[in-house]
Amino acid sequence: MTLGPPLPPFTRDTAMAKVRAAENAWNTRNPATVALAYTPESRWRNREEFFSGRAAIEDFLARKWAREREYRLIKELWAFAGAAIAVRFVYESCDPEGRWWQSHGNENWLFAPDGLMNERHASINDVAISEAERLFRWPLGTRPGDHPGLTELGL
Repeated sequence: MTLGPPLPPFTRDTAMAKVRAAENAWNTRNPATVALAYTPESRWRNREEFFSGRAAIEDFLARKWAREREYRLIKELWAFAGAAIAVRFVYESCDPEGRWWQSHGNENWLFAPDGLMNERHASINDVAISEAERLFRWPLGTRPGDHPGLTELGL
């Protein structure tokens, strides 16, 4: 699965479609599949890690989802212009010790003309929550179409 179309320059509708496609892909928690949405030389900053290339992306995602269990993500469009999109997101996960986390972040994306992401810069803050405070309770996988987004959830 690659993100591909819609292609830049983005309109509001195509940027929103791109954001939802990325959310859906990440909710599969399949590192090899998700890595295909990025250019072979894609550059990333995720928290304190800097790396580039699909192999590094796949390795990062495999490590991420090995420790972030029960991972469920919602992304929301923040801004867009030309080939760039900014999103905010929240995901919930459970660590190997059984503690629940709600992780809040912002991403800046830059796309190549073919619609693959060439740059991803992510800043993320983690908040400890109890299991009872979880808001993302759909079955693992793609968020259902009728599940509220971040704004509707007050996040």
